[in-house]
Amino acid sequence: MEKFHWKVEGMTCSNCALSVHKFLEKAGMDDIAVNPISGTVDFSGKENYDLKSIENGINKLGYTVLQEGAAVAVSKSWLHSNKNRFLITLPFTLLLMLHMFHRWLPVHWIMNGWVQLALCTPVFVLGMFFFGKSAIHSLKSGAPNMNVLVALGAFISFIYSLIGLLYFNNNNYLFFETTASIITLVLLGNYLEEATLQSTQKALKSLLKSQKVMANMIAFDDKHQEQIFLIENTQLRNGDLILIKTGEQVPTDCKILWGDCTVNESILTGESLPLFKSKKDFLIGGSVFESGTVKAQVTATGNETILSGIIKMVQEAQSKKPPLQKLADKISAIFVPIVITVSSFTFLVNHFFFHIPIDQSIMRSIAVLVISCPCAMGLATPAAISVGLGRAARKGILFRNAGTLESFRKIKQIVFDKTGTLTTGNFEVEKYSSSLHEEQFKSIVYSLEKYSTHPIAKSIVKTWNNAVFIQWKKVEEIKGLGVKAEDNEGNRYLLGSKQLVNNEKNETTHDIYLLKNESEVGWIDIIDELRPEAKQIIEWFHKKNINTVLLTGDTKRKASMIADELGIQSIYAEQSPFSKMEIITNLNSNKPTAMVGDGINDAAALSKATIGISLSDASQLAIQNADIVLMNQGLTFLPFSLGIGQHTFITIKQNLFWAFSYNIIAIPIAASGLLTPTFSAMAMGFSDIMLAAISLRLFIKKII
Repeated sequence: MEKFHWKVEGMTCSNCALSVHKFLEKAGMDDIAVNPISGTVDFSGKENYDLKSIENGINKLGYTVLQEGAAVAVSKSWLHSNKNRFLITLPFTLLLMLHMFHRWLPVHWIMNGWVQLALCTPVFVLGMFFFGKSAIHSLKSGAPNMNVLVALGAFISFIYSLIGLLYFNNNNYLFFETTASIITLVLLGNYLEEATLQSTQKALKSLLKSQKVMANMIAFDDKHQEQIFLIENTQLRNGDLILIKTGEQVPTDCKILWGDCTVNESILTGESLPLFKSKKDFLIGGSVFESGTVKAQVTATGNETILSGIIKMVQEAQSKKPPLQKLADKISAIFVPIVITVSSFTFLVNHFFFHIPIDQSIMRSIAVLVISCPCAMGLATPAAISVGLGRAARKGILFRNAGTLESFRKIKQIVFDKTGTLTTGNFEVEKYSSSLHEEQFKSIVYSLEKYSTHPIAKSIVKTWNNAVFIQWKKVEEIKGLGVKAEDNEGNRYLLGSKQLVNNEKNETTHDIYLLKNESEVGWIDIIDELRPEAKQIIEWFHKKNINTVLLTGDTKRKASMIADELGIQSIYAEQSPFSKMEIITNLNSNKPTAMVGDGINDAAALSKATIGISLSDASQLAIQNADIVLMNQGLTFLPFSLGIGQHTFITIKQNLFWAFSYNIIAIPIAASGLLTPTFSAMAMGFSDIMLAAISLRLFIKKII
């Protein structure tokens, strides 16, 4: 099944997205995800589909397919943008509005009905071409959009005025300026709405801008002399050599071969302090050199880079709907038919019950159509989520799905893994003892730990890298616990924690034991320093009345020492990966629980928590099972991730309150005749802009 990623322009709310979604469903597409804020449409195509007809169908709905994947954008006419449509209709509408000033200005010619018809017709034709065509196709798709209301209001006022001109030739029947003002003001509102909503994407745009830069590629001529070529980073391939100098942006992910530098990775991690990097260190594409010159080898390009992964994760999170949006979506889906019914009822009640003249009754009915705004309800959630996720991304906090933002407000306790989470993960061998010869002991331990991905194993390998490597007959890593192997003479070795080797001694236990043929032949104690921010983070959670728990595979002695130093309230020590998963399941059943971890042995437990949080230097498996990834390689922004989730949820509720209140109050006011269709059109545009402005407050709002 082929997957497609399209960019579609013109969608401004979930009602628009629903129209596209239903059209794709009718076309037989699967895995449909439509994001009205970013304008992305993802879907999978079954066999025997006509891609061109699908593209044309979306275009007929009033939107424009700009690209398929990385394809070049289609050519667009000048009339494509709402801004340009508005600029065309504005002069005609302003001239029509002069009739309101004919008593004070010498513009009596505007009172001529045929002049008004001539001025209104271009606006009406353009409006019907845009709003009318979109309305008809949205009705066909089974998801009527806001353009149905606009087109209906403009059409009724135009036809009523045309009949009045042809049969009565009386100014009391002419409302051509109403037709023109509805179309012109809605076009203006759409343009302002698009511009405002685009600002909610500014954090993501700043990341996207960092993807395309120039690179100094190193090549060699036929005399093997080094040459530097300036090329776009999109032309780089894995293995290429590049030169990066002070002030330049790292063009793509790479590994330093020569030189050293200080680099600012704040665009990715939110941490503004420069990092020192030298030979064999990795550089992240998009980061900026503050000083130094290096030669590096490209390790990833295009969609495989860390920056691309971040952008993709943010975009995917934006396209996923949190539970709170479901109510708004259900109401938006039936909103247009309800408004048309209310509008018809308004006309009937005003004219036949209150005996309001037919022209005024029609104007009130049109005002109801125009002031009603399904967009506001549809925008309430995605606008807030877009800003929340964008601000989080600028701090190096990546949410895998939008629902996590809402779930964060429920968290009552947080569980921390120890190694690499509360501690730095930079281990050192504190002491060791063995009945074997020292060099033999180191050689065996080194050769076993080479096969482990655990942070402790990596530290031992780094410390004892001068030891002689042993080729094992068989070797196997036991994830999170240790390694077992057999040598060519048939000796069986087991290296790992107390849980793995079943050490039942009553004396003080050690961190790692080595067994040969089931007999203990040595042990190692490891020291690991606490992260400098750990204590402050724990205290912050306590102030928020969130319980803290330490869950580790380490010994009870070490777990207690760390818990006492940090003030952690509960301890679960010497736990296997399976028991960690069970503990998180039990804790989560009692109260909503978040877990922070970074190891392979945390992956299953992370998936069982209400919210799983992983550090960027965690194992890939842990990151894949996490709901949130902290890119700054520490706990510094953990409170911010909780705060942005809570404040985003508050903003969503404020947006929904505004959207529902606006429609509940505005529709009766319009129905009572207190608002003309012209002012209704202005009010409708204002409602969307107001809602986007509420969302944009998240960019500057104090979070913690």
